[in-house]
Amino acid sequence: MTATEICIEIHAAAPPKPAFGAACNGCGVCCAAEPCPLSSLLLGHRRGACPALTWRDQDGRYFCGMVLAPASHCHWLSARLQPWASRMCRRWIADGKGCDFDAELS
Repeated sequence: MTATEICIEIHAAAPPKPAFGAACNGCGVCCAAEPCPLSSLLLGHRRGACPALTWRDQDGRYFCGMVLAPASHCHWLSARLQPWASRMCRRWIADGKGCDFDAELS
């Protein structure tokens, strides 16, 4: 492995990574490789897989835990603010805007 290569663990049933710019399919590769700015800011995570990366068997894909249940990751967040925080997290990670993780997988 060279300095530009990393090894990540992904659920065996995860869908393959979509092409750059294609719709997100919940492959989890981006979040398993490095934390997004949201994770860094709110969770203090700087390296490796995001602690909010959430696998859901019933859907067969990964989701952002900060979108699904932000209060379970930000324990200081009140339950009544959770719907608002979920919407804001969805916006901050550009959910639905397409894959922005340009990486080659081997």
